[in-house]
Amino acid sequence: MSSNTSKLTVRAVLAASTAAAIGLSAVSASADEALADLVEEVAPSVVTVLSERDPVAPTNLRGRDSERFEEFFRNFGGPDRRREGFGGGDAPRSGLGSGFILDEEGWIVTNHHVVEGADRVTIRLTDDSEYPAEIIGTDPQTDLALLRIEAGRELPAVELGDSDDIRIGEDVMAVGNPFGLGGTVTSGIVSAKGRNISRGPYADFIQTDAAINRGNSGGPLFNMDGEVVGVNSAIYSPTGGNVGVGFAVTSNIVDQIITDLRDDGAVSRGWLGVGIQNVTPDLAAALGMDAASGALVSSVVEDSPAEGALQAGDVILSFGGEAVESSRDLPRLVAATASGASVDLNVLRDGEETTIALEIGTLETAEAEDAPAAVEDTTATQVLGATVEPLDDETRTRLGLDETVAGVVITSLSGDGAASRAGLRVGDVIVQLDSAEVTRPADLEGALEGSADDTALALVNRGGRQLFVALDLA
Repeated sequence: MSSNTSKLTVRAVLAASTAAAIGLSAVSASADEALADLVEEVAPSVVTVLSERDPVAPTNLRGRDSERFEEFFRNFGGPDRRREGFGGGDAPRSGLGSGFILDEEGWIVTNHHVVEGADRVTIRLTDDSEYPAEIIGTDPQTDLALLRIEAGRELPAVELGDSDDIRIGEDVMAVGNPFGLGGTVTSGIVSAKGRNISRGPYADFIQTDAAINRGNSGGPLFNMDGEVVGVNSAIYSPTGGNVGVGFAVTSNIVDQIITDLRDDGAVSRGWLGVGIQNVTPDLAAALGMDAASGALVSSVVEDSPAEGALQAGDVILSFGGEAVESSRDLPRLVAATASGASVDLNVLRDGEETTIALEIGTLETAEAEDAPAAVEDTTATQVLGATVEPLDDETRTRLGLDETVAGVVITSLSGDGAASRAGLRVGDVIVQLDSAEVTRPADLEGALEGSADDTALALVNRGGRQLFVALDLA
């Protein structure tokens, strides 16, 4: 190659690089302008929520819920516990959070914990005008609240987007009032979807790295179309400050809850009445399933809609036509169903799929109650590496079990036995093995001797809760 040709080639490369750089710069500038335009459009719909409680006698006002999650999953709004007079009885206690206008008539969404226990709530708009707010209703289970103000004029409102459509890596923007600094905007991406942060079975969370802090609570998380895709509710932080891990209740959950609250100020949830667990790969193999999916029924609550229709060992594959990928899906699907509605469930029972129709009840408080037990020796010792004993009244009393609990209790385990490998513990009660009920050690012996497979499915009661465990008998 000649030197002239070489120079021309270099110049061409440099020219192309320069053009690309200019192009990237133009794209960046365009993106910045688009973000600024979006902020101008939606920011007027974001409000400051001021809550106030009247003075009370000195007491510890920190609720169990805040203590439970304080170290890592922190609420970042609500009563400001650091203010003078909190719990001291010498001054009103105030709190600060964020919210957003969902309707031009003055309907406002925020977090339950921002207004929890408040005697007065005031909404401050971006023009610094303030209005007293009425608490229409709250839902502690999803940490959402609906407020209403009468401004005497149409207010700028935003719309809810479809949180199912957002993708991991998508740009999002949070607007709120961290530390009382109104109108603060931060941006980031969707870090994860479907997060479970131990806030109950009915909330679904988006994780984001957009900076959110104390005072952001109840504020909106926007997509780049200006739609609200989440309500900022908690952060993961050992120190209380932002570390880039925040959580927002998904807009689809918000839509369900706010619609319910707007109707009558309360949330009504459907109830099925079953204890469930995830189907692990081991359990799937024991159940003869090709893949680990669905919700495995481990217990059925007495006098519940499920009694007589479902049974322990059933795998719920779909509910009302919606696929149940894991046990986390089912509570939200059931809760969103109206009481009295008839729903078809696609269920795997004894290796066969069947459709079961039942009428959904109303959730109040429902917990399945069952229990553990004690031990003997023979095939169980050799095959399971465990000794078991009958469950008598004395053992029930010692373990705090209901008199209706039946089974055999594990009293000892060998370190390399099938029971230990499956994670069973001393004190676990074996209630059933495969399809055979176990009420005495002889039942367990017979079930083990009659098992023709290398894997057996045991129904175990542990501390009052039933769960299935796959036992490798090979």
